Amino acid sequence: MPRTDELTQARRGGNDEFYTQLADIEREVVHYRDHFRGKTVLCNCDDPRVSNFFHYFAYQFEALGLKRLITTCYKNQTPNLFSQHDCERAISLVYDGDKNGNRVPDPEEIGIHELQGDGDFRSAECIELLMQADIVVTNPPFSLFREYVKQLVDFNKKFLILGNVNALTTRDIFPLVMDNRIWLGASIHSGDRKFWVPDHYPLNASGCGIDEDGRRFIRVKGVRWYTNMDYRLRHDEIILFKHYTPDVYPTYDNFDAIEVSTVADIPCDYDGMMGVPITFLDKYNPDQFEIVGDDVSLGATKGRFYVNGRRLYSRLVIRRRKTA
Repeated sequence: MPRTDELTQARRGGNDEFYTQLADIEREVVHYRDHFRGKTVLCNCDDPRVSNFFHYFAYQFEALGLKRLITTCYKNQTPNLFSQHDCERAISLVYDGDKNGNRVPDPEEIGIHELQGDGDFRSAECIELLMQADIVVTNPPFSLFREYVKQLVDFNKKFLILGNVNALTTRDIFPLVMDNRIWLGASIHSGDRKFWVPDHYPLNASGCGIDEDGRRFIRVKGVRWYTNMDYRLRHDEIILFKHYTPDVYPTYDNFDAIEVSTVADIPCDYDGMMGVPITFLDKYNPDQFEIVGDDVSLGATKGRFYVNGRRLYSRLVIRRRKTA
């Protein structure tokens, strides 16, 4: 797996250009099919001519009942998989569905438009395209994730995007999670994901390589889908079977809540506040639990909770919702 320091260096160097596999898109979008009917979809962080996001939505256009598909890329006008960002202008593609009855997005059915600028999602012309969209689906640069989400929230857009699980605890994202304005998607809850990377990306970590087609890839830990579109599995109740006892569930040294080290250990008969790992959000049912805060927002000493003097990893504080 890429080590933390390698990914940090990639972000600092603007080298977080990871391309999503089609299978990962298919496994997630299936949970939201009803949301897409009659909607305009924008994919604004991939080269649209070769992006798997464009491929999926163009070929599923009629099945999903889409109104329009718009895709843009950043600083690229060449039909290569990975942009070198050496062109100051970019393009957008617009697809309004099949016109000749073969249910295939033929080149003559796709409108190609040169952008005046470089295709940065923050530019005025890209914001104009965003305003035309109902739903945004893409893999934004991890280094700009918080800024990207803020723009979507500011413009009140529905979205389905990839990001790192650690973004959940940042000061920009966590308040949205608490307010039930953003949550994790349905299909990725653990493990790593394979992403295609440009030729200049270093492959000096375990799990990286070159596939049979000569494409370079890395595996990235902690990847999650983020969305504000509801889906059925999100309301499945977490089945709990363990019972509370003080010796098994100690109270924090610096906060009045009990420590629960894994989601499976959440006691079924405790109604007070509980600290759980952030991976709780993979199974979070907002009808079953409420999120009270996290160790930072609740003013924990030195930003973390302690048990018997031992500093713990980041924790969310949750409480069971009272049933009628």
